[in-house]
Amino acid sequence: MLKDKVLSLIEERDMIGLKSLLKESEEMEILQAFYDLSPDEQVIVFRLLSKSDALTLFEELDTEEQQNLLKSFTAEKTIEFVNEMAPDDRVRLLDELPALVAKKLLNSLSPAERAVTNALMGYAPETAGRVMTTEYISLKRNMTVEQALEKISLQAEDKETVYTLFITDSKRKLEGVLTLKGLLIARGATANTIGKTDGNTLVGDIMSKNAISVTTDTDQEEVAKILKELDLLAIPVVDREERLVGIVTIDDAIDILEEEATEDIYDQAGLLDITGNEADRSDVLVNGKIFAIWKIRLPILIVTLVFGFLSGFIIEDFESRLESIALVAIFIPLVMGMSGDVGTQSSTVFARGIVLGQIKVQNFVKHFLKEILVGFTMGIVLGAATGIVTVVIWQVPMLGLAVGLSLALTMTIAALLGFFVPYFLIRLNLDQAAGSAPIITSIKDILGLVIYFVLITIFMGNMM
Repeated sequence: MLKDKVLSLIEERDMIGLKSLLKESEEMEILQAFYDLSPDEQVIVFRLLSKSDALTLFEELDTEEQQNLLKSFTAEKTIEFVNEMAPDDRVRLLDELPALVAKKLLNSLSPAERAVTNALMGYAPETAGRVMTTEYISLKRNMTVEQALEKISLQAEDKETVYTLFITDSKRKLEGVLTLKGLLIARGATANTIGKTDGNTLVGDIMSKNAISVTTDTDQEEVAKILKELDLLAIPVVDREERLVGIVTIDDAIDILEEEATEDIYDQAGLLDITGNEADRSDVLVNGKIFAIWKIRLPILIVTLVFGFLSGFIIEDFESRLESIALVAIFIPLVMGMSGDVGTQSSTVFARGIVLGQIKVQNFVKHFLKEILVGFTMGIVLGAATGIVTVVIWQVPMLGLAVGLSLALTMTIAALLGFFVPYFLIRLNLDQAAGSAPIITSIKDILGLVIYFVLITIFMGNMM
């Protein structure tokens, strides 16, 4: 592994060998190894990379790692790096830095880069305007294919992507889109079903006029979903006058979806979203004062504790039945555990479906009924299997029937709750991810215990 080789060379103080190794290694190899190194080792590796490779690596790091590296830079080095970053990556970094530091860095940028950065930061957070890059290639419809390719070759090194090209008019209004592949085919570089054309073909004749675009105020998550669903490498961003002002690329979309998924994981663990910013929330949880951490973690746990007491009271009420037939107690963890797994699965399916746009709140009833059917059918199958095994092993048919029916009913209810609770929280304009899991678990436990003990009483009452 590259990491082991890097550590070995650092230990041997062989900086020449390490520099040679890094030069020969692939970008993704270096990135993967980089995350496994200590801060001091990261600094050594970073300083041995070429300027272009270092900048590429820096832009791929998450903002926390970027901030750690910046601390090891001199002021001049920091300014140089931030100045050369892609605008969207620069804005993302500045958003995470303390206000005074961000302002100082912003003022140190070149006039052109400062203007671009200020323009992006002028858009609302978590919108297409905030995450877009202005480093794209635009062409004119009256350009010939050869002129377009010449422009691409001159600008490619400084642009975010060259695979998707955008055609604008004299007022920068978006007129169409064209792929680099299409441009090369048109020049006659590749044979295809429509034949070959020479380099004098006009861009306007081969561009697609049905360019899909988003506006600067489109939510970033919606932009990411469009890119993913349509398999686009980049999507143009236009302002209110339909002028092309930037693009959002697929790598940015992946980052956005990962951030949203991470936030959901935090929230499903009962970590209330008090800031709306993952980095701020994480910083409070790790470095904040005890009281600040309590404010995030205690509310949902208190609700869960209350439901826990209710579950205890139910068990206490049926204590005499448990004493008369000890075998009844054996199946409580099984019924609770299986229904808990189904509830977790259902809430996860709902959360992921909402994030990816596969579940629309407007069509909730259809998805809700389907999930109940899924939970019911799985409950019937597993309940029947559990009942049969119970009868075979313990030779108590009524117990097998009670356990099997309990499992079928509780799994159905768990699936129902897994979809309904987060939906209900959304309808109340509350964060569905923050309280769904604890609430689902607590309600499911209480109902599960009641169902189990009631069925035990019905089918085995004469044995107690």
